[in-house]
Amino acid sequence: MVNEDPNLREYDDGPSAPEPALPAGRSASAHPSVSIHPSVSAHPSSSAHPSTLAQPGGLAHPSSSCPEELSVIKVSKRRWVVVLLFSCYSMCNAFQWIQYGSINNIFMNFYGVSAFAIDWLSMCYMLTYIPLLLPVAWLLEKFGLRTIALTGSALNCLGAWVKLGSLKPHLFPVTVLGQIICSVAQVFILGMPSRIASVWFGANEVSTACSMAVFGNQLGIAIGFLVPPVLVPNIEDRDKLAYHISIMFYIIGGVATLLFILVIIVFKEKPKHPPSRAQSLSYALASPDASYFSSIVRLFKNLNFVLLVITYGLNAGAFYALSTLLNRMVILHYPGEEVNAGRIGLTIVIAGMLGAVISGIWLDRSKTYKETTLVVYIMTVVGMVVYTLTLNLGHLWVVFITAGTMGFFMTGYLPLGFEFAVELTYPESEGMSSGLLNVSAQVFGIIFTISQGQIIDNYGTMPGNIFLCVFLTLGAALTAFIRADLRRQKANKETPENKLQEEEEEEEESNTSKAPTTVSENL
Repeated sequence: MVNEDPNLREYDDGPSAPEPALPAGRSASAHPSVSIHPSVSAHPSSSAHPSTLAQPGGLAHPSSSCPEELSVIKVSKRRWVVVLLFSCYSMCNAFQWIQYGSINNIFMNFYGVSAFAIDWLSMCYMLTYIPLLLPVAWLLEKFGLRTIALTGSALNCLGAWVKLGSLKPHLFPVTVLGQIICSVAQVFILGMPSRIASVWFGANEVSTACSMAVFGNQLGIAIGFLVPPVLVPNIEDRDKLAYHISIMFYIIGGVATLLFILVIIVFKEKPKHPPSRAQSLSYALASPDASYFSSIVRLFKNLNFVLLVITYGLNAGAFYALSTLLNRMVILHYPGEEVNAGRIGLTIVIAGMLGAVISGIWLDRSKTYKETTLVVYIMTVVGMVVYTLTLNLGHLWVVFITAGTMGFFMTGYLPLGFEFAVELTYPESEGMSSGLLNVSAQVFGIIFTISQGQIIDNYGTMPGNIFLCVFLTLGAALTAFIRADLRRQKANKETPENKLQEEEEEEEESNTSKAPTTVSENL
């Protein structure tokens, strides 16, 4: 636990507190009508306790946090439970995304539909996200983490049970409906990792926490590659096939229900005390009257963030396309290897989870966001090229190795993008920055999945994978142009002592410019 300087805190306890013995004009920056950006040094009598910035007439004070609570920087023991629970229901939702694609040929035979129709069961996740991002991001800002968590887990549970009504070959529309409900739940999930990390974790834990939150989603995809080929064998008898499919649907329905109940009981909005100085400042600077769309405009005026949105979309979109089409690609070269196709997908994701955790720990220690992101992106391109050249060699063990190497960097990049975005856009909403990254990923995911699928059908797997290599190379090149403007790190480094020195230097240069503000404050 880190406390603010008690000599500074005693002047922030309320309007009746005595004025500190400071030179004339020292209290100028505490004027309620003055908005102070966290990356700009503010006067210690106001910034030593960030809640003093949020007085009536200016920036709104958080409704649930009193000044005494905001003056204490302390991490909560509950934080690990919260991120673990989120990871679990994110895992459940991600499993439902890929459970059809991992046994594409089996569901084609059961429902009597085309491969493209089964592909759309995965792509509906991407399509649904695009129009619903802004409404859900607004709900996150308006109602907070708990409401979004409850809604996401409830929809995930509902979609899982709806699918149990689709166990006849003519009921494909019912399974589509269940998948669409799950895809709506995903909108309430994908933008949460960086927000949970910021709200619940300290400055030296946020990247690791974000990686753990993303970890659950990746684990769900991994299980989605591994389990369906085992539970649902490739058999001709549709009645027996329906029985095996029902087992998978019942299991996921039960798990989704349990997780929904746990979210109701365990998941809390936020800790009593802010876990970092940056989060404390974020509470103080939050304004319910701030224009929601003005935040979006500011984000799109941030060139570094715009470049990251494009590069993240290219990388994540390539991963979505590969995941959706992996079964088709492997079966083309290795007929009858549905189980091993799932295991290759599992290898890609497990390696990526390891890469994500290592990247998160490295970022928390080094803070080298730009350099780490660029290196991981370049290695993703290298891994994709090697995978492309080895897929058709006829040796599955080679494919396992090259796919795992590619996955270590490709899926390991995903939490890096979230955290880099928060750094570039602080103090804007983490939900909004993450959401825009995910919209880009969904758009490119749909484009890449459809395009690569058509290329594979007409020209083969190698041209389809080369298509992805080209766009990943473009993403790596654009990443090199992103400037490392780490705003959240600057806010965390702005200790009261540093601010005191800066203000004393400023006063020596200009002492009279703050006098009008002091008079206004006393009014």
